[in-house]
Amino acid sequence: MIIGVVKEIKNNEYRVAAVPSAVREMVNRGHKIFVEKNAGIGSSYTDEDYEEAGAVIADCETIWKESEMIYKVKEILPQEYKYLREGLIILTYIHSNAHLEMTQKLLKSKVIGIAYEDVTDKDGKFPLLSPMSELAGKGGFLAALHYGQSVNGGRGILLNRVSGVDTPVITIIGGCGHSGMGAAEIAASLGNKVIILDVDKEIMDEVKLKLPSNVEFLYSNRLNLLRCLKETDVLMNCILWNKTRKDHLVYRDDLKLMKKCSMIVDIACDDNGAIESCHSTTHDEPIYFEEGIMHYCVDNVPSAFARTASVVLAHATLPYALEIANKGCERALKENKYLLKGLTCYKGKLTLEETAVKHKLTLTPQEKIVEQF
Repeated sequence: MIIGVVKEIKNNEYRVAAVPSAVREMVNRGHKIFVEKNAGIGSSYTDEDYEEAGAVIADCETIWKESEMIYKVKEILPQEYKYLREGLIILTYIHSNAHLEMTQKLLKSKVIGIAYEDVTDKDGKFPLLSPMSELAGKGGFLAALHYGQSVNGGRGILLNRVSGVDTPVITIIGGCGHSGMGAAEIAASLGNKVIILDVDKEIMDEVKLKLPSNVEFLYSNRLNLLRCLKETDVLMNCILWNKTRKDHLVYRDDLKLMKKCSMIVDIACDDNGAIESCHSTTHDEPIYFEEGIMHYCVDNVPSAFARTASVVLAHATLPYALEIANKGCERALKENKYLLKGLTCYKGKLTLEETAVKHKLTLTPQEKIVEQF
């Protein structure tokens, strides 16, 4: 198969879908790999690194025109709509429920879209989302350290245990997931009081064994959440919110309970999601204030650590990319029910239920699609 690795054009997106070692693996299995010029530069990989791995360096238009599968990191942006064509396979983070216009373009062009974030494993977990979630959680806490500084508009609290000073409180909603664990690991290691809110006691018991004693575990309910809002210095949201829900965990009025100039870090970055006042921001303009509360809601935190993120992401997605390339897309989807979960659209038909419900679009179940193969 001819596979194209393009340079990401989203604001401050420095990751690359395939690192040179992943390219070499694909080339060794007989596939032709195009890599766009300077695609890896943001992750400190040169064109020469890719050429040594067996890739062909090409321009953007050539790659989109010649490739059978486009191997990306982020969603399709308007500048890329013109390249979409029937039968083209796109493997990337699609987030179709958050980008209606893009979804409509994908459907109209009849591409085959497979989203990393919806691929599952035998345990119902998300193996292509979790590696970036961990980095997002760790990066989100590091952002709190940075933007909490007085010189960056924060309260000037060092998120660390310092003798003679109140120990900062970090509250993590959904803290037993990959992003929450990532945030808790660093926050706790710096001596902060960390409170994790979750709903599953069994999972909380498992996580408790992995984290130090300065981490407290509470059931996530309204009473405990409101109590935490009053004492927390940094509130981190790490919960995957169902996009069809209309309610919230933290309402805009709840912000009045928080300390002035305390901070919300929303790792999930769902507009109007678990935290009503949150909306996506960029690395250029990462923060804003509502009710005196600083909000940090950058939707591609891992890009700040592009080299690490690219290596982790590439090796998580490589087995799936190879399965599609080796077997062909239809056979791969038919034989791998976990990969099938990532199918967002197929030649003009929307196959992701969450997106269909949210935007009131016609759904064709994924199982119906594979029946025709």
